[in-house]
Amino acid sequence: MSTHARTPATTAADDRLPISVTNRVADALAVIEAPDVVLAVSRRGRRTMMTAGTRTPPTTTPPPTPRDELRYEIGSLTKTFTVLLLADLARAGVLSLDDPLAAQLPALPLPHPDSRRITLRHLATHTAGLPRIPGDLLPGALLHPYTSGYARYDTERLLRTFARTRPRHRPGTRWHYSNFGVALLAPAMARASGTDYPTLLTTRVLRPLGLTGTTPGPAHTTVSAIGHRKDGRTPAPAMDMGAFIGCAGVHSTPGDLLTYAEAHLTPEATPLSLPLRDVQIPQLRCGRRHRETHTLTWYHHPTPNGPLLFHSGATFGQQTFLGFHPPTGTAVAAVATRRGHNCTLVPTAYDLLYSLACDVEDVGRTR
Repeated sequence: MSTHARTPATTAADDRLPISVTNRVADALAVIEAPDVVLAVSRRGRRTMMTAGTRTPPTTTPPPTPRDELRYEIGSLTKTFTVLLLADLARAGVLSLDDPLAAQLPALPLPHPDSRRITLRHLATHTAGLPRIPGDLLPGALLHPYTSGYARYDTERLLRTFARTRPRHRPGTRWHYSNFGVALLAPAMARASGTDYPTLLTTRVLRPLGLTGTTPGPAHTTVSAIGHRKDGRTPAPAMDMGAFIGCAGVHSTPGDLLTYAEAHLTPEATPLSLPLRDVQIPQLRCGRRHRETHTLTWYHHPTPNGPLLFHSGATFGQQTFLGFHPPTGTAVAAVATRRGHNCTLVPTAYDLLYSLACDVEDVGRTR
């Protein structure tokens, strides 16, 4: 029998949201299996946020940080922050999306001709022809699946590995998901701007959007969520992404993630209106038989009421989902401290967003 808390705690809710929406959130929360789960929805700016989980919070003085106030490892959702930063730098004229990566790293020897053809846009859209992770990470990952090899992988090593990696295909011709490729954006942006990636992200994206609970790199241990392995009981070590910080190294609170999604729904209300619009423009078709659309950073799926955009992320012990549907002004953020298919966080959160995107009757309705 599951020990999952079937009665969720509503930690932040606006009673103008239709009861049908809050009921759907509660129903979705009840099927996600993890020590800690937070599920949040925004509908035309009106929010509800609920928490649950199998973990029993300790009885301490002062009391532990509530689940919805913890900072979670957001994994590959980090990529959307990095590419938004890239779009902002492009709008500011610091660089161009179609600059060759080699132009930003002029001292790097690149013996393979296709490596010199890789642009920043190719890296952002996973069309550079690079593998998912560098080949020299694979042996360690196979031998020690719960030990992060990223922490010891510094920027110098990342660039050396790129220099000797032959692209699998001509850049821009095929889509192949690549943590390796997106990681290279951080040193490229740092070199173009003269500022390191954490500082760039903080000053140009996080502060302008009011994301005070989001950090590039590990959060302070007292407010960090603890991830768990597939069994939902064994703690997983915290992730240090090293030079891969730009592809999976950001930590964030559920509230900040929802604020971030809301910024994409109403770009004109933020200081980053143009970059926020730029990252939502479809760029290519990918997937089986090219049925899926991809923007500069978001997956872009059709619904009967217009496209929804989303991205998910995972580390060794945590999972995240963030998606939004501009036509109905709907956003869904979800985090969980468990890694594995049994958690069902990503498909459950996606199905919730899709169902809300298809239901236009609730938009604007009060209880």
